[in-house]
Amino acid sequence: MYIKRVSGPRHVTLPDGTILTRADLPPADTRRWVARRKAVVVQAVTHGLLAREEALERYALTDEEFGLWEAAVASHGVAALRVTKIQQYRQF
Repeated sequence: MYIKRVSGPRHVTLPDGTILTRADLPPADTRRWVARRKAVVVQAVTHGLLAREEALERYALTDEEFGLWEAAVASHGVAALRVTKIQQYRQF
């Protein structure tokens, strides 16, 4: 059995004081992306818990898709990641 070693910190402290750990990340085989799971992955990358490339590979995301998640959170917060809100927050 091969175990992939993970580099980087085991946890980070978010601006609100909460701790985000690798155990808080969604499973690598996640297929149903709800807003909360997307937000956790964006926070992990933004705060250095997970490298962007590692997130893209781990979750089979495209750079464009992940960039949209980041832009949505930066512009409108986590609520913008909800599928029902995409049209409302989409930038044309």
